[in-house]
Amino acid sequence: MGRKPAKVKVIPLGGLNEIGKNMTAIEYKDEILIIDCGLSFPEDEMLGIDIVIPDISYVLKNKDRIQGIVLTHGHEDHIGALPYVLKKLNVPVYGTRLTLGLVDHKLKEHKMTDVHLQRVNFGDIVSLGAFNVEFIRTSHSIPDSCAIAIHTSLGVIFHTGDFKIDYTPINDQMIDLHKIAELGQKGVLLMLADSTNVERPGTTMSERNVGITFENVFRNSNSRIIVATFASNVHRIQQIVDAAFKFNRKIVISGRSMVNVISVAQELGAIDIPDGMLIDINDMDRYNDNEIVLITTGSQGEPMAALSRMASADHRKLEIRPGDKVVISATPIPGNEKSVTRVINQLFEKGADVIYESLAEVHVSGHACQEELKLMHRLVKPQYFMPVHGEFRHLKQHGKLAEDLGMSKENIFTMQNGSVLELSKDGARIAGSVPAGRILVDGLGVGDVGNIVLRDRKHLSEDGLMVVVVTINRENGKIAAGPDIISRGFVYVRESEDLIDEAKQVVKTALIQCEQQNIREWAALKNTIRDSLKNFLYEKTKRRPMILPVIMEV
Repeated sequence: MGRKPAKVKVIPLGGLNEIGKNMTAIEYKDEILIIDCGLSFPEDEMLGIDIVIPDISYVLKNKDRIQGIVLTHGHEDHIGALPYVLKKLNVPVYGTRLTLGLVDHKLKEHKMTDVHLQRVNFGDIVSLGAFNVEFIRTSHSIPDSCAIAIHTSLGVIFHTGDFKIDYTPINDQMIDLHKIAELGQKGVLLMLADSTNVERPGTTMSERNVGITFENVFRNSNSRIIVATFASNVHRIQQIVDAAFKFNRKIVISGRSMVNVISVAQELGAIDIPDGMLIDINDMDRYNDNEIVLITTGSQGEPMAALSRMASADHRKLEIRPGDKVVISATPIPGNEKSVTRVINQLFEKGADVIYESLAEVHVSGHACQEELKLMHRLVKPQYFMPVHGEFRHLKQHGKLAEDLGMSKENIFTMQNGSVLELSKDGARIAGSVPAGRILVDGLGVGDVGNIVLRDRKHLSEDGLMVVVVTINRENGKIAAGPDIISRGFVYVRESEDLIDEAKQVVKTALIQCEQQNIREWAALKNTIRDSLKNFLYEKTKRRPMILPVIMEV
């Protein structure tokens, strides 16, 4: 018997048609390599959900074949699901210095100490089973970001990771365009490329532009300065530190994730804070307002983040005072616009002077715009292309960009999560699909909240709850006590006594009819109560509360 022809399968398990929870499986010679393992944040209708992670049922089914997880960088949408996945999957994790520092801190929070974390340097080629994995330096809004080149006998699979081309990066370590061009010269079979900013023409501004804005803000301010940004935006934090040092201000940190990231980044040398600059939040009052800058979380208007709690006067140690200069150094993630606007309004109401993106250059993206993407395509010159990291519109626009650059439409694959792209010497094709989707994390529960629970939560949030308690005589089926009605989120009982009395009568009448028909089963009784009360309440209020009958026997 002849040997099977070599094939490479590329299976996106997250990160397509969405922002976040990036995860991709590469299959070759019956072995699997995973690139990234991220989370996303819940959508508005996911009431009570903390985070969303990829469905890893396919990975678990094939766990004996997995050689390891390689990481492109340390943002939550690329590493955030690791603690949940590694509890079920004992495989090594490979990443650069800061990336693994953040992962290690995250795993310790989950009391996981036996995971094998393998640090790599830029330019390293690591052998993982049948895969030779090369780590290539890129530029992003967090240090130690990399692209991944997977070498196989069929050719190179090149994954850009999140990137932009910054010619004046904060740490003076530019994206390794030479190595990327070298790969392109030798031949790349497939490229997977970041699509987040594909709709934006031109190029992304350098991070140093924000530093110039910070210096101007610090130079012209005699009040306290409060800067809110993403905790993981280490380059941005460094620029705040540099401006504070230049204008003789002490630095205070607020927000758990901000404290954690800065601590790890300092320990690994990714952030340089001069000795004596960093002071405890409890020591702020020892300094004049013009000697303080506070770096905090909350740039997305998150209700529990430090800036939101300051804006709503709910922070235990800090309050906004008239004259405070607040800089929101981030762009609202789609869906967060209302939350951010609410916080900005609250800050203005308290007398703060608020600076946000539409007023000054206080934020630049970490993702490539069209001209940078074109350069990447021209350097890599892949035979096949799969746009990743974006909503469907982003993926389509990125496919069109590749087509405009001369790539054949048949060689561009706009995929869905779970779709399988199969590459062989005969070409590339979509070869079926595997289970993929989302797992909802609510508190300590992972995957125990599904669509039915979310539907119930939505129902409760919109129309409220009505509990009907009835006590029935076990021997004759007659009503022994009740019905009693408890309302939550539907109507205020004390102001709706007539409605509640009528509702009780409707339930009583329905139960008497059941008694006359000798209906004793609890399920039938509950359905009768629910149906009769539902129709009555809709007729009276045009609302449909969740009705929960409780039957007791005596």
